[in-house]
Amino acid sequence: MNGDHIGRSLRRLEDPRFLTGQGRYVDDMEVPGQLHGIVVRSPHGHAVIEGIDTATAGTMPGVRGIFTAADLDADGIGPLPCIAQVATVVPLIVPPRAALARERVRHVGDPLAFVVADTRDQARDAAEQVAVVYRPLPAVVEATAALAAEAPLLWDEAPGNLSYRFERGDKAAVDAAFAEAAHIVEVELVNNRLVVAPIEPRAAIGHYDAAADRLELLLTGQGVHSLRQQLAGAVFHMPADRIVVRAPDVGGGFGVKNFLYPEWVLVLWAARRLGCPVKWIAERGEEFISSAQGRDNHTRGRLALDPDGRFLALDVDTVANLGAYLSTNGPGSSTNSPASAMGGVYAILARISHIGLVFGRQQGAEWSGA
Repeated sequence: MNGDHIGRSLRRLEDPRFLTGQGRYVDDMEVPGQLHGIVVRSPHGHAVIEGIDTATAGTMPGVRGIFTAADLDADGIGPLPCIAQVATVVPLIVPPRAALARERVRHVGDPLAFVVADTRDQARDAAEQVAVVYRPLPAVVEATAALAAEAPLLWDEAPGNLSYRFERGDKAAVDAAFAEAAHIVEVELVNNRLVVAPIEPRAAIGHYDAAADRLELLLTGQGVHSLRQQLAGAVFHMPADRIVVRAPDVGGGFGVKNFLYPEWVLVLWAARRLGCPVKWIAERGEEFISSAQGRDNHTRGRLALDPDGRFLALDVDTVANLGAYLSTNGPGSSTNSPASAMGGVYAILARISHIGLVFGRQQGAEWSGA
């Protein structure tokens, strides 16, 4: 853009299509021979899966298959990766996140079965007949409560429910500034949980080209190249050039559609297993309990000032709720925004941020948006 265009109203090329209802989204698309999938989700925040009975559901009209973690395991399907690289005070603990839960569910909405049928209504009816026996376990929903000594453990590999500790700044300089400060003010803040909920819910169509041995994913999403690499390397263990990921028009994303989700794995795997394309569209309520979410930080901040009120140092201690699992970029938001943006535009001589990342049960996984 040159100087002639600064301050001028410019007509965007795509606007007429959207304003006249000509946008084309995943839910608008029909692939010949496609089937429809519905995810069976946990109503419990924490529970042992003692049994899944699909016998009745499997006999219902139009049902082509009902799949559980055992089916994916038999095909060697790998867990969803967390690709974030963050320098931590203690090593980052990333528990395995399977596309379908094994043995235990760890948040309300945790997927544990995938029902595929000729129509969406048939798949939904069958999903309601999948009988799951749960043994509920104690749960906590607040990050600070998850750190308590008596809190129930979500992951055996994460003692104290702590994923890792992160620290950025100059501790010695901060301590010195507080020691000499004329005034010290403190504040405690709760940055509440955020559900992104774009106008268009998540959606995908998985297709398998048997002749080329190629998986094709059409989704409402962002970052298709990264998604392809994750699906190829971590999940399906196949060359990336045999996976195609495409995104048509996207009805809002705000960061939440950047990530690899269990449903992307399920539609691709089921399409390959059944030999037909498989379509999945999230319901609005389903998005609230299954898409990656953000924030949920408990923060204590201290500010050191000189006699004239000038800022000398800032010390911030945050406990961030990651949810039951780490998303693709799980630690990103919790470590990037508080540590780099704290203090805003003010000139502060010294600052330090301490962040503890905790596994909680309020949602599925942390969002790494702004």
